[in-house]
Amino acid sequence: MTDEIVEKKPTRAELLEEEGDIAADYLEELLDIADIDGDIDIDVKEGRPQVAIVCDEEDSNLSTLVGKEGRTLAALQELTRLAVQSATGQRSWMMLDIDGFRNRRRDALKEMARDYIEKVKASGEPVSLKPMNSFERKVIHDQVSKAGLVSESEGEGDRRHVVISAE
Repeated sequence: MTDEIVEKKPTRAELLEEEGDIAADYLEELLDIADIDGDIDIDVKEGRPQVAIVCDEEDSNLSTLVGKEGRTLAALQELTRLAVQSATGQRSWMMLDIDGFRNRRRDALKEMARDYIEKVKASGEPVSLKPMNSFERKVIHDQVSKAGLVSESEGEGDRRHVVISAE
């Protein structure tokens, strides 16, 4: 009789938690190098790791990691995803928020979506929104779907935008 060691395959939740841990380690090192104060919060929501850099201090310099219109945040998220992919061998869909920027942006987008949804319902005419990144478009698509309308992304690259219609 041979003794076999059976390795337990990690669950999806365990893999997502591992991604969050890898991302947190990467970001901690970045904060240390940049001499920026911040704490890392890790969670798993909607089937993806959610990592946030937060700081309770009034004079926090986390905004430097957000950048104009969140561009630095988006770049940092991609770099962090690449670090996770390098460690795991799998593409990561980890979401990064810094100093609550994405949460505030999500709230503003939901409000904007409600306004456009009402406009489409009232006129029956499709409405094209300004170009947005994939995070922003998803927020709009989700709100439109909840309202019972139809939306689709059109355009390429930096010109990709959402069109909302009644049909």
